[in-house]
Amino acid sequence: MHLGLGTLARTSLLAAAVLTSACNSDATAPNPEPSNPAPAGLTATANGTTAIDLAWTAPTTAVTQFVLQRAEGAAGAFAEINRPAAGATSYADAGLTPNTLYRYRLAAVRNGATSSFSSEASATTADDQGGGGGGNEVLVTTDITTNTQWTADKVYRIVGFRKVANGATLNIQAGTRIIGDYETTGSSLFVLRGARINAVGNAGAPIVFTSSQPVGQRLAGDWGGLIIIGNGVINRSGVVNIEGTGTSADNPLLPYSGGDNNFDNSGRLSYVRVEYAGFGPAPDAELNTFTFAAVGGQTVLDHLQAHNGLDDSYEFFGGAADLKYAVSTEAGDDHFDMSEGYQGRIQYFVAFQSKLVAIRPLAGNVASDPQGIENDGCNGSGCDAGQNSTPFTIPVVANGTIVLTGPGVVGGSGGYGMVLRRGTGGHYVNIVIAKGASNGIGYRDATSKLREDAGLLSLKGIYIAETPNAFQSGQQTYAGPASDVTHAAATTAASIFAGYNANPASMADINLFPAAGSPIATGGFTGWSGDLLSRGAGLDQTSYRGAFAPGGTDWTAGWTEYSDN
Repeated sequence: MHLGLGTLARTSLLAAAVLTSACNSDATAPNPEPSNPAPAGLTATANGTTAIDLAWTAPTTAVTQFVLQRAEGAAGAFAEINRPAAGATSYADAGLTPNTLYRYRLAAVRNGATSSFSSEASATTADDQGGGGGGNEVLVTTDITTNTQWTADKVYRIVGFRKVANGATLNIQAGTRIIGDYETTGSSLFVLRGARINAVGNAGAPIVFTSSQPVGQRLAGDWGGLIIIGNGVINRSGVVNIEGTGTSADNPLLPYSGGDNNFDNSGRLSYVRVEYAGFGPAPDAELNTFTFAAVGGQTVLDHLQAHNGLDDSYEFFGGAADLKYAVSTEAGDDHFDMSEGYQGRIQYFVAFQSKLVAIRPLAGNVASDPQGIENDGCNGSGCDAGQNSTPFTIPVVANGTIVLTGPGVVGGSGGYGMVLRRGTGGHYVNIVIAKGASNGIGYRDATSKLREDAGLLSLKGIYIAETPNAFQSGQQTYAGPASDVTHAAATTAASIFAGYNANPASMADINLFPAAGSPIATGGFTGWSGDLLSRGAGLDQTSYRGAFAPGGTDWTAGWTEYSDN
């Protein structure tokens, strides 16, 4: 964004000279005349965490001095910081804040008159962990409507509600850093129906979407998140819009209903971390860290982390996208949320919660009832057959480790390992739940029981430790077959995991592999049959329970991050 300069009316050069004398300054109103051109070639390059190096082209006409101005952030006001001498072509700006965007512009002073300012140059200082992507920042202030590549030598700042649209593909190189602009509340990246995103990192060079705030000052809700809209099927009729949209002209309502292709392809996300996201303009109308709305099954999703977000970490609205190797740490609401006819598969996942997350002002509210998994059949407008609307929500969810806060941290309706309700189906296999606040599983509603009776809902190889109750009790709640769920209320998380202290403050403090002799190292359900076998074709049938194989590879190593701020 460029800030315009007001131009004072002048009737003569003499009047300008008088004004200059009266102000006792070499700088007067900008003079756009060709005889006093603006400096050219201004560049800005970050030099570590607290300095930015500026350079510009030597002018072809003599100058008295230059006027250098700086602004902080995408919308900050410019202020003068230095008057470099006539022969200068560079300036080192030091004493800056780490992981912060700075914008610069330069004017020339000739014969007492100041030229118009140059085009802006910007850079972001590296963060305290050595980030910054080389220091050259690109402001993303308009939608992406043609095929585009983002590269790891730059930092991309998303300003506002930006869309990949018009069938375009956004390719993102491994190691690229993308920051959501803190000054523009809710800044987000949307990939619309028909467009694609290919963000393919690796364990040594993940792609990171994060806050523009300096390290140590980042909070949940600093920016909006990553939203993908596909052409898959949902079970609600009429126009259904993405939650959290429709708040402004820059954030219009975006529908995701009406799709008919569960084999649609919205691209690939691999080794991608999304941090400090979420935007809640109203209750139950929030942008999540990852939102997958009607995303089709040809989309590839693997090795993803959602960290310290305002609302859900991963939310699937219909569609059939698979997800493999997923981490959710410190969610503002649910870690994994599936509804509206979602029929994809999720295998190898971790949900870890130690606290209620801290959020930035004006971003929304943290939920009082965060769950490990929260699945619904159909709820809201357009459920023509109520909770029996089709297609049913029938995911296959396998090999998860869910570690929660224990009692006394979340509200009484929260802290469940799984909540299955409102007509959902699905098959939940070889999942470990530890430290539930009160209940391991909330299995609710007669419509959900109908799915079980039809062979469309099952609980297999579930192990619940250090949690008072296996199932929620009360009206219209059901308990699955006891043989499918092992409840070990007196067995501690510390005894089943390889490394676990009583009250870990971060997933970095623990090791969730099975301990030697742990009951979760065995007991995995391998007798898949019927609807589970059909829907789970191609997934691994493991003899262990949880996200990590005994003695296996730590698939979270190298690319995940657990900092509170």
